[in-house]
Amino acid sequence: MPITIDGTNGITQAGEFNSDSSFGFKNRIINGAMVLDQRNAGASIGTASSTSTYTLDRWLAIFSQNSKFTIQQNAGSVTPPVGFNNYLGITTTTAYSGSGDIFSLDQRIEGYNFADLNWGTANAKTVTLSFYVRSSLTGTFGGALRNADGTRSYPFTYTISVANTWEYKTITIEGDTSGTWVGATNGIGVIVILNLGSGSTWAGTAGAWASADYRTATGATSVIATNGATLYITGVQLEVGSTATSFDYRPYGTELALCQRYYTQMYGASDTHMIAGRSDGTTGAFFSFPLNVPLRASPTVTTTTLAQFNSGGNGTSTASTSVNNFSANNTIVALYNNGFSGLTNNRMIVVGPQGGTYITVSAEL
Repeated sequence: MPITIDGTNGITQAGEFNSDSSFGFKNRIINGAMVLDQRNAGASIGTASSTSTYTLDRWLAIFSQNSKFTIQQNAGSVTPPVGFNNYLGITTTTAYSGSGDIFSLDQRIEGYNFADLNWGTANAKTVTLSFYVRSSLTGTFGGALRNADGTRSYPFTYTISVANTWEYKTITIEGDTSGTWVGATNGIGVIVILNLGSGSTWAGTAGAWASADYRTATGATSVIATNGATLYITGVQLEVGSTATSFDYRPYGTELALCQRYYTQMYGASDTHMIAGRSDGTTGAFFSFPLNVPLRASPTVTTTTLAQFNSGGNGTSTASTSVNNFSANNTIVALYNNGFSGLTNNRMIVVGPQGGTYITVSAEL
């Protein structure tokens, strides 16, 4: 197939490339093919106890009312669109509507991964959002792009024409020349919002930038309003330019590393110990471990049951763990746990999550 070089359009090949997004980090969405689910390993995720929860890696469910929907990787065993093996599936569990409520699926893109688009300046670049979607409902659906502090947003719409059928959607959005955008920092560069049923308080006119916190377009279909409704999505891509190009398939290891900048976990199989440390008296222990990928920021570390082994015996601890990050580039996590018993002071010990439990490290946006 011939390749042409054009001073205006750059390199083109059957519409697959454009000069703005052909090389490097083309797709600014991470885990757009819904391949990684470190937290849940494909299990269903409910919305019963929080106003937000991370689901599949990098995908944040926002909800102002609990127990209205579930999210699951490959929910319902639907065949994904050609070229994909996974999708994120949403199923409503209770019909609900409220003008002031928020229900959405978001991805927060880090400023370092978005600063080159120059939003907030006269040189702001156009972007195109594309994805495959399937729903039990038909109609006009909505979403938005939004800045970190909610002072600028761009509501958009897309149409699902046939129920329970994968359809490909593209939305082109001119870059915002106004407002405050964080630039090249580790904060939120832009939020991509896919609406699930946010109320009229959070809806604005589609197709235009507004100085408001909008999460969807006025009149968009609410998935949450119908009990048992489904919405499945995969192949999400946000790229520079006014044309959607083929999905940017990255190697699995690359995609995993991109996700681990924000979240990683260590699983403890039965009788597995993986972190060396030093006892401090009879109940305390210092220990640390390196991370595969530098974190976005200092993390929140959570542990469940920790097991320990030393020359004097072994035991478990369920006490809270003090967390200190001693590395300037967020590559090492250092912990102190004071919930052990029977230790000998100043001895080497080995600790780790007990069978079926985790140590989790989160630096999510």
